[in-house]
Amino acid sequence: MMALSLIFVLALAAGALGSVVGTGSSLVLLPVLVVLYGPREAVPMMAIASVLGNAARVIAWWRDIHWRAVAVYSAPGVPAAVLGAHTLLTISPRIVDGLLGVFFLAMIPVRRVAAARAWRVRWWHLAIAGAVVGFLTGLVLSTGPLSVPVFTGFGLSAGPFLGTEAASATVLYVAKLLTFGGFGVLVTKLVLQGLVIGMALMIGPFVTRRLVRSMRPRLYALVVDGVLIVAGAGMFATTVSVT
Repeated sequence: MMALSLIFVLALAAGALGSVVGTGSSLVLLPVLVVLYGPREAVPMMAIASVLGNAARVIAWWRDIHWRAVAVYSAPGVPAAVLGAHTLLTISPRIVDGLLGVFFLAMIPVRRVAAARAWRVRWWHLAIAGAVVGFLTGLVLSTGPLSVPVFTGFGLSAGPFLGTEAASATVLYVAKLLTFGGFGVLVTKLVLQGLVIGMALMIGPFVTRRLVRSMRPRLYALVVDGVLIVAGAGMFATTVSVT
């Protein structure tokens, strides 16, 4: 109970971070959950929490969501997320830890290159990105650092970006959860823990909306990179500790 209480407090801060920059809540929480519960429980637990957190952002920015972009992105993303989730449940937990660490750190140069080259995302790019990010969402959970340049490159920013990215992420996470349910992973205790964390994440979007339009791009980039470095280091530390 004490551990869950501490995670709830951390989730409040992580939810605020994710609500401002469009990503980060899962990157902050997942390494902690992996240490406490192991990846096989932590990833489904965080997926449940992420559905609630993203749903809150959808509600907060409902009028600004670009629903056609959500549909184009999610159509190939859903089956890809199912495939990724299936892969996650059939490989070694130690491999999952390593993949998570590599993924988080690799997103730093990928995100910076995308921003530096100012890639312009077209409709067909959006569909391809949905398939790629969908698979990675199923496999490693947090793909916010990848989806951020996808939707900003499509021309979305501020509220429309936050709402559209959140709506798309919600669809992918639901597909992933349905896959977990089919494998019998979503036991009652895990679901309840995920719901508690998710309720904390839901608070963020409604207390940080004023900050969204005032955050400078350079500060945003530094925050995301910092979160990625900490999350990646945490996952590698977990891998080493169990060897």
